[in-house]
Amino acid sequence: MDKLTIDTPEQVPLEFVLAGLGSRFMATFLDTVIQFVVLLLIFFSGCVLAASGLTFSKSASVWVWAITIFVFWLVYVGYYSLFEIFWKGQTPGKRWAGIRVIKDTGRPINTFEAITRNLVRIVDFMPSAYGVGVVTMFLNSKHRRLGDFVAGTLVVHESSDRASSLFFNTAERTEFSFPQAVNLSPQEAELIETFLARRLEIPAQARQESGRRIAQMISARIGIPAESRPPDVENFLEIVLKEFRNRARYR
Repeated sequence: MDKLTIDTPEQVPLEFVLAGLGSRFMATFLDTVIQFVVLLLIFFSGCVLAASGLTFSKSASVWVWAITIFVFWLVYVGYYSLFEIFWKGQTPGKRWAGIRVIKDTGRPINTFEAITRNLVRIVDFMPSAYGVGVVTMFLNSKHRRLGDFVAGTLVVHESSDRASSLFFNTAERTEFSFPQAVNLSPQEAELIETFLARRLEIPAQARQESGRRIAQMISARIGIPAESRPPDVENFLEIVLKEFRNRARYR
């Protein structure tokens, strides 16, 4: 498996396993089956509406088919985009295959990137069966198709820790409380979560240094003095993340 280490802007190294052609084919296969079923239902609905429209107006069926074709296009592009927006880089197929789309900085993708990479999917599909996309993936070491290059994204395997659940070493009840965690941005919370989920994959020295840097950055950002933190930086990050998750602003 091809491993990739990304240095985040916070100088925290994160290691990912790149998704190859096999796992991405599995994901695309299931997504295509789901799309086919949905499009088949839309097609039959269009047939019924067009047939009934003939009794009212000769042009009614033309409008029905025009709308049906437009809905076909929306399903083709919107299926991937909407799932990757709301499922943080995954579709049903990607979840089944255990892979996820992320930014090339290691962060979760946003709406713009999800839409951009899937608009270019039409070019990647040419001339058929993702011919351009497959050739492009073979020609670069990070297995990126054209949509990934344009959007600045990568497809990686899920961490075994993240795939099951994000584990915590701190007890449910602790003497430390940091209500300032409500002031974290979603991006900062995602950075903490990514570090905690992948910490077992990071070498001990790099893990300790990365945790210390993140803790210092978070402390400075939300105003937590070093003396009021737990001595273990990972415990501190766990508590801050729990506090953030329990707040109404958590998304």
